[in-house]
Amino acid sequence: MNKRMDAIRSLIANPQPDALSADNKPAPLPRVSSGSVRSMKDSFSGVERENEELREKLAAAVVVQEIDPGLIDPSPIADRFREQEDAGFEALKESIKARGQEVPVLLRAHPTEAGRYQSAYGHRRIRAARELGVSVRAVIRALSDEDLVVAQGVENSARQDLSFIERAVFAARLEDAGHERSVVQDALSVDKAEASKLISVAKAIPADIIKAVGRAPKIGRPRWQALADALKAHRGAAKAIRAVISKPDFVGRDSDARFLKLLSAATQAPDEPQNGKSEARTVVAATGQKIARVKNSGRDLKISFDQGLDAAFASFLVEQIPSLFATYVEANGKGEAGEGDALANQQREQE
Repeated sequence: MNKRMDAIRSLIANPQPDALSADNKPAPLPRVSSGSVRSMKDSFSGVERENEELREKLAAAVVVQEIDPGLIDPSPIADRFREQEDAGFEALKESIKARGQEVPVLLRAHPTEAGRYQSAYGHRRIRAARELGVSVRAVIRALSDEDLVVAQGVENSARQDLSFIERAVFAARLEDAGHERSVVQDALSVDKAEASKLISVAKAIPADIIKAVGRAPKIGRPRWQALADALKAHRGAAKAIRAVISKPDFVGRDSDARFLKLLSAATQAPDEPQNGKSEARTVVAATGQKIARVKNSGRDLKISFDQGLDAAFASFLVEQIPSLFATYVEANGKGEAGEGDALANQQREQE
């Protein structure tokens, strides 16, 4: 309290000069510390850096160019199958003809041929423009080989219009071209396990068989895996498949129907004996579900049904054997149809 009273007395005894007096000199400016100056300099430098980044972004902004499609080569690694009758491509072509190309394609300068380009994606748009005789609207960027295939795969994954086998073949082609498995994963937006499954299926089925089937857009991994398993399990499967492919009516079927025809041929193909021995073969449904295993020892034919199968199916099959035999006899001309009916009736009487 004494200190406070002393301070008050000092103010009363020594009054301060009138701050509003005209004789007063201007008060000196407060001294700014060197730290504050540095802070202001840093702020200006930060603004300049931001301006520089903005200038770089503007310089790198997307610029769409008109390119002659005759100067554009496809990506070194194809990611989709080209089919003779592609309704989707025809619709795209008509759309470009009527409204122009709305979405630009992505290109890079050709790595070895000056004045030419390679496409990362937009292959069908380029093909449509070429057939229509118009320029292609394109964005050109500097892309490494890895950047090219990743951009190619990601764009297709975003559209989700590649079939399973197209994705599988693309993955296998990437690996065969020397790309790391991580690049395959990035290009297809899949994890390591899924990439392995894709590559495994593609490499298990001969390329000519895949080409004969085509895109098969409604056939997923389970049934393609079933076909791969059948080719591994039965020596006669590939031969039976190629026999079906060579038939005149095979090409006239749609892609999904062609696949189902080949899967049926593969799973029902007889084993080609090696050293007088016959291996058991697996019977697979069109859905990919394993039904039974069949083994022909030369003396008898044994059918073992899968444990997970409904037991009622086995009973149903046994009941159908007489009529199936009659149908077989009639279709193959190995006897009169009446003989088959008689055999069926005789078996019913014995039951």
